[in-house]
Amino acid sequence: MKRNIILIITGLCLALWPLGGYQEGIVILMCINCIAAMGVSVLTGFTGIFTLGHAAYMALGAYTTAIMTVRYGIHWLPAVIAGGLMAVLIAWLIGIPTLKLTGDYYAIASIGLGEAIRLIIENWQSFTRGSRGFPGIDPYTTRIMAVVIFILLAILMFNLLDSRLGRELKASRDDSIAASLMGFNTPHSRMKALVISAFYCGIAGSLLGGYMCFIQPSMFDMMKSTELTAVVVFGGLGSMSGTILGSAAITLIMEYFRDISQYRMLIYGLLLVVIMVFRPEGLMGSHEIWDLLKSKEAVKKDA
Repeated sequence: MKRNIILIITGLCLALWPLGGYQEGIVILMCINCIAAMGVSVLTGFTGIFTLGHAAYMALGAYTTAIMTVRYGIHWLPAVIAGGLMAVLIAWLIGIPTLKLTGDYYAIASIGLGEAIRLIIENWQSFTRGSRGFPGIDPYTTRIMAVVIFILLAILMFNLLDSRLGRELKASRDDSIAASLMGFNTPHSRMKALVISAFYCGIAGSLLGGYMCFIQPSMFDMMKSTELTAVVVFGGLGSMSGTILGSAAITLIMEYFRDISQYRMLIYGLLLVVIMVFRPEGLMGSHEIWDLLKSKEAVKKDA
């Protein structure tokens, strides 16, 4: 309950605090990145399946929503949900053969599949306009709308991780054989994690299209997938609040150094190296931020 209150208060501050146009754009982008990072975290951090292709699910969500709103005049809300569901459908079809792979093999397969989806979008010019991009998207992603969706999805994610499914994912991550012996259906748990992960990335891609009002395949290349996975490692594998904090911090840092854009990726890489050297478990490790607050309160009471 306390966790949900913290998230709601954070959302109210992000949505209602007076900001200029540029600052509002940063908040919107931060919410979009946090949603996508949560999706990658549930698969990589809580299931132990390393992925480098989740930008493809963002692309599926973005293009599905853009085509539905621009060409068919569908309202943005069902179109955004449809974008997430399209990512779920493709993830399910991909997961049937690929989730049998383990370790580095799935990571390699995810790179190929992510690039394959991007190239299909880029070369299907009659439907997606290819590398020219897809213009004319309505600016439906406002600050309030992005914050509300982010907070709702964050609350849903934390409650999911506290459920039986969350325990299944953590057990299969720590020892899949032991989890199977305990009665957990490990393959089904991994499939659930993949489709949930794809749904979050699909929603993030849909919101990105409504924010940029223009999308093109190069926005969802392997570099974007690598950034999402790096943010999860930066925040801490096994910590969803760490993932959110890490994604927010990276977004702010990258925007702060926009004036020296030629050095932004250098600064980004240097930041990741520093974290990995001095705190290899990430910002939060495997702990959630409210767990640390509880432990500090307990120490004060004992004192």
